[in-house]
Amino acid sequence: MTDFDCDVLIAGGGPTGVTLAVLLARRGIKVIVAEKEADIYPLPRAAHIDHECMRILQEAGVADEVMATSRRVARYDFLNAKGDVLLRIGGADSIGPGGWPVANMIHQPSVEAALRRSLATLTNAELHSRWELKTFANGKEDVTAHIATPMGERTVRARYLIGADGARSPVRDASGIAFDDLNFEEPWLVVDVFVDDYSRLPTENLQICDPERPTTCVLMGEGRHRWEFMIKPGETAEQVSDDAFIEKLLEPWNVKGAVQVERKAVYTFRARVAEKWRKGRILLAGDAAHQTPPFAGQGMCAGLRDAANLAWKLAAVIQEETSDRLLDSYQPERQPHVRATIDMAIMMGRMVCTTSKWSAVLRDMKLKLARMLGKLPESPPSYPPISQGAILIGTAAAGSYFPQFVAEDGSLLDDLIGTGPCLISRADLEDCRMQPFRVQLAGWFEKSNAEAVYVRPDHYVFGTGGPVKLRESWSAAHKRGF
Repeated sequence: MTDFDCDVLIAGGGPTGVTLAVLLARRGIKVIVAEKEADIYPLPRAAHIDHECMRILQEAGVADEVMATSRRVARYDFLNAKGDVLLRIGGADSIGPGGWPVANMIHQPSVEAALRRSLATLTNAELHSRWELKTFANGKEDVTAHIATPMGERTVRARYLIGADGARSPVRDASGIAFDDLNFEEPWLVVDVFVDDYSRLPTENLQICDPERPTTCVLMGEGRHRWEFMIKPGETAEQVSDDAFIEKLLEPWNVKGAVQVERKAVYTFRARVAEKWRKGRILLAGDAAHQTPPFAGQGMCAGLRDAANLAWKLAAVIQEETSDRLLDSYQPERQPHVRATIDMAIMMGRMVCTTSKWSAVLRDMKLKLARMLGKLPESPPSYPPISQGAILIGTAAAGSYFPQFVAEDGSLLDDLIGTGPCLISRADLEDCRMQPFRVQLAGWFEKSNAEAVYVRPDHYVFGTGGPVKLRESWSAAHKRGF
């Protein structure tokens, strides 16, 4: 049988699911997105996108639109109760290896709306609201899904089903996939506000490591700002969500009359990773596969990275360019990165969430000494390269992130080389089209001691070496599924 309704059925129309749908559809893959809600959740959740994920949004055709409504921030400060700096991460407004500013503070519904508009321009993609996945059969050659729609039950037959359906993922649960709990669970009150007077608000992101009430204060896009307050033992969600209680929490910030509360919500910050991200023709992405505390601002970013990793692999498999065992590289490639970001967020969270005054004094002494000795990071961290999977192990820079260089006139490398796999050699630098990037590319080759580089569609380095050998190695590995 070949009568598929689509190549890929995506359960979940959030940023991970819709980004994946756009990237697949742009590669000629037929996609259906089933979203159980009637519309985009109207209130902000994620507040940050990094430079690598802006590059993913660039491929999805929405980066400029997202950038126009986001805000930049120069640094991220961790302060104690006295206002002393414990940790300062600077350079957040510089251009990162992805070719965009390192830290971009966003309004998630605006990002999602831009992604949906991009999806709507693609003829081989459909997004259906109020479609709720009820059951599915994970077959040898297909997935048959039964979906409740406003017009009654609908059966959809697809080659693959992606569970991008959030932390409570019905796809994950129905697949019998368990979570590895990383033992971080803290309830916090999140307060998002509209800003009427920016002059009275901080211009940097702050973590207030006060044992009396650990607090987060961060910028957002679209005229908003956010505070997060740790909930103390004995306090209830109803109590901390009361308007008078919130007004008292905001008093020390002296913002009365400068902001208007848009929403208040209690969240439990957790750290968990699904044990399996693939089960036959079912794959998990985003919060369905992993959840992180928000302190490193990497929750939504992790889902976008999942989408970028999956998109080119699914397309290659569906278009019969390679074996479907290529999909087995998804979790081994992505999980170490996810674990590293979660570990960093947990470290930050435990530093912030200290509620013992004596423990806080000891923490402050250790951090002040470490900062004085230069042993604390002063710039946004880099994440581990891919160490196994679809790479040419043993060659220089294999598995590293290949930068997107920015020319003096502002043009971006990806707009020249495209989104497919790409072989670039030193000889190519003589091409007049490469002239704007010649010096930067030459510097990369020199640093990597490489004659040529083969870059995967998700901007990670497959391998380096001689151009002929590289092309042969990619072709052979791609054909067999790596």
